Amino acid sequence: MITIGTRGSALALVQARLVAERLGSDVEIRVLRTAGDTSDRPIRELGDGVFVTAIEEALRAGEIDLAVHSLKDLPTEEPADLVIAAVPEREDPRDVLVTRSRQGLAGLPQGAVVGTSSPRRAAFLRALRDDAACREIRGNVDTRLRKVQSGEYDAVVVAAAGLRRLGIAFDEHEALPIDLCPPAAGQGALAVQIRAYNDELRARVVALDDPATRVAVTAERELLRLMGGTCEIPLGAIGRSQNGGVVLDAALAGDDGVRRASASGSDPYRVARRAADVLGAAAHV
Repeated sequence: MITIGTRGSALALVQARLVAERLGSDVEIRVLRTAGDTSDRPIRELGDGVFVTAIEEALRAGEIDLAVHSLKDLPTEEPADLVIAAVPEREDPRDVLVTRSRQGLAGLPQGAVVGTSSPRRAAFLRALRDDAACREIRGNVDTRLRKVQSGEYDAVVVAAAGLRRLGIAFDEHEALPIDLCPPAAGQGALAVQIRAYNDELRARVVALDDPATRVAVTAERELLRLMGGTCEIPLGAIGRSQNGGVVLDAALAGDDGVRRASASGSDPYRVARRAADVLGAAAHV
């Protein structure tokens, strides 16, 4: 029996089941609580890895055999004793602006209060609408949407991937254009993590890996690592597989505007380095 460890949110359970269904019938799911689940403090105060550390410790201890994470939650410095054995095909990587009127950016009222705990989302939204006031928000996807409908917030920014996996519909006009609001590194992708020495399980899990997604998110995560490796950086990046290599488009928001970079090549690490060199002056790389 393979035991999959995951957080207990509705979205996390859906993601774990997606992996479990592809692995076969000899799989069970175990829910684990992380620091991010037990604290109401803003995510930025809790630090990177807040949603994964407890699950990784359970994996190391042999309490679970495999962990399913949202890839964007994983720190870019990967531990030597654990490995991302598979990155399945990516879901929609865009962000979605959900307003009370469901009219997207065009329907955002003047001086709107927008809920987001992401410095990246806040920075790119302000670049689009400098009158908007971004305010911290916590809770699962359903909770955040209810806070908009109740009037606590005028809008909230959430990941399209989460909405799609939960079966929550949105219109195309609600999705923020990816060139204007590029996603977090790895957004929309899952990470299937196992112990590095578990060769038998790795051989089974590797069938879930999507090479096109893997090369794209490798470039994105390497760029994030080079730029400081923290979710506090208002950095957006989107990679795509092309002609046997990868194309990486990235943007860094700052007080003086948005700095952009694009690079391509066969090696995702070198591609990320070229993008970082362009953006680096703004982040002291």
